[in-house]
Amino acid sequence: MGTHGKAKVVSLGGQPIHYRDEPAPFAAPKGEEFIAEISDHIEQHLGPISSVFHELVSDTVHIDVHVVPASEDFPAVRLVTSGMSDLPMTVPEDSGFPEFAELMVTLPADWKLDQESFKDERWYWPIRLLKDLARLPHKHATWLGYGHTVPNGHPAEPYAPGVPFTGTIVLPPLGTPPEFEQLSIPGVKEIQFYSLVPLFQEEMDLKLREGSDALLERFDEHDVTDFIDIGRRNVARRRAWPFR
Repeated sequence: MGTHGKAKVVSLGGQPIHYRDEPAPFAAPKGEEFIAEISDHIEQHLGPISSVFHELVSDTVHIDVHVVPASEDFPAVRLVTSGMSDLPMTVPEDSGFPEFAELMVTLPADWKLDQESFKDERWYWPIRLLKDLARLPHKHATWLGYGHTVPNGHPAEPYAPGVPFTGTIVLPPLGTPPEFEQLSIPGVKEIQFYSLVPLFQEEMDLKLREGSDALLERFDEHDVTDFIDIGRRNVARRRAWPFR
């Protein structure tokens, strides 16, 4: 991919690539073309949607965030985007990678999701993360897929005060029915759903140095999932492991 203007870097599949700093040449923000289908898909596989955070002002694509509250079956909150899949991502030609995607994060059941709490970035940052990454492929003519990592700025910084994470890895949804991972709209498109897992800087460095498999092996050893826990173990710090 060529670069124009100020170059920025995203690690995709273990290799850093550059993307354009100026917006890609797309039309004005699009409304959500398949919001009903996406909403039905979420409710069918994850549970009833309690509310939707609708955007009043959009850039490139219109991103809404659907809230699936905690339940007896799944004691955590799930936030799922709709609108990212209105436009295709710029995937490598003939790669077979999904062109259309939506994103999800999984939060503690007591995460504050009211407007007053959102004035505090410590509660709002997962929403911002979803929106920023949902727009990134369309604004910069690139793509997101399995194993891709995106730093929070250059240089990377924590997402909010008291939050230890400085980047994110894109993974398949964990703890969801297999059928949730993909939504087929016959004759139109296949939408892939991904889960965002925030990372410590050392975990970002490990992934870039040794690849996704090395990081995910450590996730497995320490039962790290896509559930966002700001107090979880930093799996890149070997000295915390008594058996190493």
